[in-house]
Amino acid sequence: TPYEGRKNSLLSVIDQTLSPGGGRLIRRWILSPLKDLESIRERQTAVRTLLDSADKRERMISALERMPDLERLSSRITMRKAGPRDIISLKTGLEKTSKLKSIASDCKSPLIVQTAEMIADFDDLIDLIGSAMIDDPPVTLTDGGLFRKGYSVDLDQLTGGIEEAREYIHNLQNIERKKTKIPSLKVGFNRVFGYYIEITKPHLSRVPDNYIRKQTLVSAERFITEELKTREELILNAEEKIKALEYELFGKLLDVIAARIAGIQAAAEASAVFDVLLSFTRLAKEPGYIMPDLDDSLILDIKDCRHPVMERIMPSGKFIPNDIILNDGSRRMAIITGPNMAGKSTYLRQVGLMVLLAQMGAPIPARSARIGICDRIFTRVGASDDILRGRSTFMVEMTEASSIINNATNRSLVLLDELGRGTSTYDGLALAWALIEYINGVEGKKARTLFATHYHELIALAEKTEGITNLQVAVKQWQDTIVFLYKIEPGGCDDSYGIQVARLAGLPKGLLDRAAEILGRLEMSGSADGGSQDRFGTDLHSYQISLFSPGENRIRAELEKIDLDRLTPVEALNILNRLKKLSEGSEG
Repeated sequence: TPYEGRKNSLLSVIDQTLSPGGGRLIRRWILSPLKDLESIRERQTAVRTLLDSADKRERMISALERMPDLERLSSRITMRKAGPRDIISLKTGLEKTSKLKSIASDCKSPLIVQTAEMIADFDDLIDLIGSAMIDDPPVTLTDGGLFRKGYSVDLDQLTGGIEEAREYIHNLQNIERKKTKIPSLKVGFNRVFGYYIEITKPHLSRVPDNYIRKQTLVSAERFITEELKTREELILNAEEKIKALEYELFGKLLDVIAARIAGIQAAAEASAVFDVLLSFTRLAKEPGYIMPDLDDSLILDIKDCRHPVMERIMPSGKFIPNDIILNDGSRRMAIITGPNMAGKSTYLRQVGLMVLLAQMGAPIPARSARIGICDRIFTRVGASDDILRGRSTFMVEMTEASSIINNATNRSLVLLDELGRGTSTYDGLALAWALIEYINGVEGKKARTLFATHYHELIALAEKTEGITNLQVAVKQWQDTIVFLYKIEPGGCDDSYGIQVARLAGLPKGLLDRAAEILGRLEMSGSADGGSQDRFGTDLHSYQISLFSPGENRIRAELEKIDLDRLTPVEALNILNRLKKLSEGSEG
């Protein structure tokens, strides 16, 4: 979408993945849909298999919940940036991938079985990490205390010595109080002076001879003994040795894990594939979603297809579904006409999204679907410029059209939402007309095409050219306004209802009345005066886009010209005859 984040995007609708790796993979699948029919069918078979096996599906979902990001963990390990908790997360992830393998190994889907085979046996690595590290290690390696007892004899000896020394110091206060009979005696520690025995000044006369003065305070003296000093040095030295040894042991553990990185990354990819397939399965269970039939034909036949994003945004049941039928014969191209806001652009987009989803192997929102594989989906949608590169809106439009023409094939899907609007009416119409003839007539470029346009003159192409059909968006006119029905119907619409749409947008009534007046005069002065015709016999002078409803304004203009004071009976009959022809649309 043109907005920040993924809200209201196709990804936000179909992404029901549970793991970080699955979320990244489903995005890659959207950006790179498949062109190989067998690969698409393998994904569809996998989704159907999971749909038919609720037990396996639920067990796999349980295994994927809270799945660590194995892909990024493997990168951190390779770059030697992993911490103690990363290794425990890795162990958890490997345990979950092993569960996925055991659940999926006997499935009937070839893709699921092949994906399960990507997961190696990590029991030895899981046991190694489990025997080496505690379940809840510190955040950083420098905090220490991350290895279990029994993993390293040297480490156990060092930690054992520290524990014995700390136990001695812990009991020293009570022992010395009993020896000296000094109830206020206290054993403490600070980072500057280390361990000490503190005695208040009233009891200094009872200090034993083996006490060594260390620090004098206002109300007390601090002492140390040779035995306490020995234990202090033991603790401090052992702590440094423990940190160095743990760092060494952790590095060796990383080396062992790094040697298995390729297998870990394969397991990460496999778990992501399972996650995406399960996401498709949950999508397929939603009301109105089906698995489409794909083949090598050039047929595009979808019944009651819906826009997957729009229907989520709109209130339930409000979106109007539509059919689409294209083939390589009489319906290779459809020219779609109708007023602004009627739903032409939505229709084009939803057809493109149907094909995209289908070639991902995902379910689509429709009643039924038969889709011939497309090699590419080409779109020319919206209006934008590129002023930094010196390209106007029309130049961008033509550049996009050029890319489509040069790269499209018979197997492509082309979605054109207006063409030629950035230049004069005649230039734009001529370019749109020629482009339709080119796509429909040049061998190798005969792509299945939807062309939404306001150039109503293009409707004539369907009557004179094989392979082109007309579609229109149904609207209902009521007095001075219109009601959008959002239904695609056969036939062409020769009116854009521009003034009515402008009225819906809230333009002032005086402005709209003036526009209707100007329109009537333009239509009267722009009538064909005979002369040149194109090769289909259509008058070239009539190639003027109709922006407003012409009929009622022409009749109004004729009525305004009548001078009732001088009107003769014969003239009145002639005027009535002319007005009748205008109302029937038989007079230009």
